[in-house]
Order: sequence, then C-alpha cells, then structure tokens
Amino acid sequence: MLLALSPGFAQADPVFYPAKSGKTDAPVLTVYSSLDEPLAQPMIRGFQEANPDVAVKYEDMLTGEIYDRIVRETDAGKKTADFAFSSAMDLQVKLSNDGYAQVSNLPMSAAWPKWANWRNTAYALTFEPAVFVYHKPSFAHEPVPSSRAEFVDYLKRKGNAVHGRISTYDIERSGVGFLFMARDQEQFGDIWSVIGAMGAAGVKLYSTSSAILERVADGRFVLGYNILGSYAADWASRHPDVGIVLPKDYTVVMSRIGLVPQAAAEPELGRRYLAFFMSKEGQTIMARELQIPAVSPEVAGENTANTLQELLGAQLRPVPVSPGLMVYLDQVKRAGLIAHWNEVLRAQ
Repeated sequence: MLLALSPGFAQADPVFYPAKSGKTDAPVLTVYSSLDEPLAQPMIRGFQEANPDVAVKYEDMLTGEIYDRIVRETDAGKKTADFAFSSAMDLQVKLSNDGYAQVSNLPMSAAWPKWANWRNTAYALTFEPAVFVYHKPSFAHEPVPSSRAEFVDYLKRKGNAVHGRISTYDIERSGVGFLFMARDQEQFGDIWSVIGAMGAAGVKLYSTSSAILERVADGRFVLGYNILGSYAADWASRHPDVGIVLPKDYTVVMSRIGLVPQAAAEPELGRRYLAFFMSKEGQTIMARELQIPAVSPEVAGENTANTLQELLGAQLRPVPVSPGLMVYLDQVKRAGLIAHWNEVLRAQ
C-alpha cells in the first residue's frame, strides 16, 4: 500500500457493494479511504450484515487525494463522501479544524480514549506502532537491537557487513515516514545520531512498507527502522523470516482517522458507518480480520490498544488527534526537517 502523501489523482475505480436486502433503490454510503479495497472487505461485509438496507460505494485513493477531493467538492458547493478514512493524521485533523468535518455524537464517543477523539469530529480508529523489523536468520547468533542506542551500536559494530542492508521510509515521499521522523525529533534528543549512523551504513529509502518488508523477508536487508507495525505484522504472519521489535526506549503509535465530511451527501449513513467502526463488533473485525490493532476499550485480545498498553505502558507514545498535528503541514518547518535529514544522510 502506498503511504506517500501525494497531490496526484492516481486512484482505483470505485467498487460498488449492492445492498444485502436486494433493494435496487437502497441508499448508498460513499466512502473515501486510503485502505486498499481488498483489505476493507471484511469491514464492509460486517457493516452490510448489520445494515442490509444500505449499499456501499468504496473509493480507494491516496491520502492526499482524499483531502484534496473533499475540499474541492465542498468548496464547489457539491456533495462529497459520507465517510473519510485515512492514515494521513495531519490532513484529517486539518479537515476537521478547517470546518470540513461535522460533529458525530455516537454511542462510543464518551468512552473513546481522549487522545483519540478531537471534539467528536475526528476519531482515531486504529493503534499502529512504529517498529524495527529484522531478518531472523541474520540474527541467529546476534541479539536483535531493541532500542535506538542498540540500533546505532549494531550498525557501528557490524560496519561493512551490513552496509546497504538497512532501510527506512523516504520522508520526502512517505507521509507516515515523515510523521514518524517528526515524532522522533520530539521524543528523542539524540535522534540525529541515529540518522547519521543509518547514513554511514548506506541506508536505503523507500516510500512503501512492502518494498522494505519484501527485502527483509528474503535477506537482502537485515533491518528496517520505523516501519508501520500493522503491515509488518501482516508480512511476519506470511513470511517466517521477518521479525518485529517494538523499541523499548519508546514506541511511536500512529492511527488512521475516520470522520464524516461537512458536505456529506448522506451524513447519517456516514455516522452509521463510523459508529460501526467504533463498535465492539467493528473493532473486533479490524483486529482479527484486517490485522490492524483496535483502539476500542471494549475490545480485548492480542491485537488491541488495551493489551499493548497493559504490556508496554509508558513505552507507547500515541500521536494525539489534535490540531498539534498540523505543525507537520507547515511548509517551512517541513522543508527544514527534510533538508536537515538529507544533510545528515549526505554527510555520512
């Protein structure tokens, strides 16, 4: 799945799910989402089983296009999606902050974690750590780095043996990669020593998780830094040589955000879908079938925020859903961080 924030318009054709009731004139819920449509099918199926009278039109697109399209359609006085679901936390919060999302007071609103709810307009619906990934056979006789200090020590000790065999996101092309780097800068005073060590080790940069995980799985890479945990877990479940570490010094956690646009054609359907996403049933589907960790305090089990927080506590640093996210959209600050990133990598 492409994680890059892109102003382009490369998107798949909409996929239509007829109402389970068979009614040809059933109301249609329109969804704009950055989650690949095949992965979204269990959630859509679960929603339609609970709402057999509703058809669904699912439009799978890039995160930047979701934002651009909602703004463009709203500003033109047109109707837009009834529900928007995106991994670009900053852009989703900007939609909410700028008046492009409407309030959705839902059964789970009061119980939702405070960090995951911005004024009942933008809700974090997933709990996805940034992890280290590694090639298990390469660490058969070597402890796997479990903190940033250990990561740097490993790179310095191994030298030429791992040169060109580590990877992370290209923060210029990957929205989630930029978000993780920005949070690193806030959370870890010595982050630039980590970036410098990766530069000295010939780090390879990619805009997608799959490009990195594919190369870790077959041994071309030994380590990946700050990889989105939900994708890493999916790869690890299918490729036994892929290992995962949640860094013990701190683990950044990002979320995909759902909201009902202000100009939604069928806002009540959008709220119904959002309510299902937040329900125990919907969150359980997400954790078990989509393999994306659930936020809901009602859901127990391995792949949930509850369990991760019980096990790791303060080690986890969720990115709060708040206007503070919009600092990452400030073009001067963004350009400054990217320039420093490139400078440190080049210096090595």
